[in-house]
Amino acid sequence: MARKKGEKTTLGQRMKSGREKMGMSVADLALETGYLPELLTEVEEDRAVPPVSLVLQVSRILKLNMDELETEEDAQATKRRSRSHKKRVDAYAYTPLSKPGADKHLRGYLVAIDGQTVHKGVEYHHEGEEFVFVLKGAITLQVGANVSTLAKGESLHFNSALHHTLSNPHPEEAKLLVVVYVP
Repeated sequence: MARKKGEKTTLGQRMKSGREKMGMSVADLALETGYLPELLTEVEEDRAVPPVSLVLQVSRILKLNMDELETEEDAQATKRRSRSHKKRVDAYAYTPLSKPGADKHLRGYLVAIDGQTVHKGVEYHHEGEEFVFVLKGAITLQVGANVSTLAKGESLHFNSALHHTLSNPHPEEAKLLVVVYVP
């Protein structure tokens, strides 16, 4: 479907277009990413905000660079949102701290996880490395079969290609600095 001049393309629309150009079904993309087809469809239909790990997986699989997934309109909207509110996914919210670019491999995020929440849905995984530093509160981070409890001031650096989940079993909101490296 051709876009009219001045008409904005959403992340979901770009994702669907990239998937279709590669001749993939939603089920095929689900098998490649490890995410449920229902979530991928919700993202494509702009009914769900994707977690960072899903955006990273999709960009790699569909051979789209991060700039293609974040247009200038998205960047301006992200700036406005970061001033007023954060992107919300299930029980956590994230605010991008770094600018995207074709030559950029590090992404920084401020992540807030609601108190007494357990990870919902599939485990996250994406190519590269991840560094998590707890700014406030405490979290439980599972990487593969290894479970770590991190309190304020503690950190963990791990291979993000391994399945990983974050949860906050404590009553207080947790705030994290998360840095993701994608080769």
